[in-house]
Amino acid sequence: MDYLLGLNDTIEVQNDQGYWVKFDVQLVEVTEDRPHGIKYSLTLHAPSGARLIGFDNAHAVPPPGSSFKNAGKKFPFDHQHRHAKDVGVLYQFNTPFQLVSDFYTEVDRVLKDLCK
Repeated sequence: MDYLLGLNDTIEVQNDQGYWVKFDVQLVEVTEDRPHGIKYSLTLHAPSGARLIGFDNAHAVPPPGSSFKNAGKKFPFDHQHRHAKDVGVLYQFNTPFQLVSDFYTEVDRVLKDLCK
């Protein structure tokens, strides 16, 4: 967990075209929504600052076929946004290292497509 917390407020330029990533990571109380005791947002941005993709646990995301209208249902907070307008798909948080690894895998995929 210290590894991930150490990335808080880090901004890294990813290439000579100006794409960059940002890490926001904070310790929070362990809850049903955030059982790992952290609130995180890992995002890739265009040179303009627009968010392109992200992994976070800022809000609940219903599984495919569900909706927030299901009274009394709780949905997981861990999710990823696969593109700028994506409302999010579930992400299975395993370890802080795996989260960062999965994030950079997606960053590499997106940059490969954008920077041909």
